[in-house]
Amino acid sequence: MFDHGIDAGDTSVVRSNGLLSSLFRRRQVWLPTLWGWLVLLIFGAAAVVVIASGANGFLAPNEPAVGKDGTGARILVVEGWMHETDLDQAVAAFRRGRYERVVTTGGPVESWGDSHAWKSFAERAASYLKDHGLADVPVVAVPAPASTKERTFISALMVREWAQRSGVGLDVIDLFSASVHARRSRLLYRMALGNSAQVGVLSSWPHDFDPEHWWTTSSGTKLVIGETLSLIWTKCCFWPAAPDSHEERWGIPRSPK
Repeated sequence: MFDHGIDAGDTSVVRSNGLLSSLFRRRQVWLPTLWGWLVLLIFGAAAVVVIASGANGFLAPNEPAVGKDGTGARILVVEGWMHETDLDQAVAAFRRGRYERVVTTGGPVESWGDSHAWKSFAERAASYLKDHGLADVPVVAVPAPASTKERTFISALMVREWAQRSGVGLDVIDLFSASVHARRSRLLYRMALGNSAQVGVLSSWPHDFDPEHWWTTSSGTKLVIGETLSLIWTKCCFWPAAPDSHEERWGIPRSPK
C-alpha cells in the first residue's frame, strides 16, 4: 500500500551528495559584523600610517660600517649623480668621519651647468667636492660605462676593479647615497664587493620633500614608492652573474636555478 523505497530522483540526489561530500567539507565560517568591519578598518588604517611614517627611515638608513678591529671606514664612496645639496651633505659627512679618501662614481653625462662638459657623473662630483670643501683630500673619480641595467651595481664593480688595480683594500667602506636610494645602493654594493667587505651607508636629507610626510608631495610619493618597488625587485629578482664575467660587468642577472 505504501512504497518506502527510493525512487530514481532520490537516488540521484543521494549520489550527488555523496560526490560532494567526497570533494568538499562543510565548515563554519565566522564573518565580521558591522562593528567588526569597523574595528578591522581602524587597525588597517593604523598599520598603513605606521608603515608610511617609517618608510623613509627604512629606505634611507644611516649605518656607518665598523671593521673587525672596531674602527670605522677610511674610504667614503659618493654616488656622483646626486644633486648639489646631496653632495654638500657628503662633504659634511666626510668632515664628521675619519675618512682619508673619497671615491666618486657614476656613468656618462653630457653637461652640467653652462660652462662645463664633464665626461661622467663621477668626474663631475669629484670636481664639485674639491671646489666645495675637499680640496685637501684625495678624491678619485671612478667612471662607469653607459648602461641601462643596474647602474649602481655596475658602478660598484668599477670601484672594485679600481681598488684591485690600485692595491687599495675595500674591507670597510661607507657609501653616501641620496635619501631613499641608500638602502638599495648598499645592497647592490654588497653584492658587487662580496661578503668579505663591510659596507656602511649614509643617506642625505632630501631637498625636495619632507621625509617624515613624504606622501604629501608628488615627488616624495614617487620616490618612496618607486624605491620600495625597486628594492623588492632587487632582493627577489636580481642575481649577479659569475664574478669577472661579461654578464656581471654589464649588470646582466643570471637566470635563477
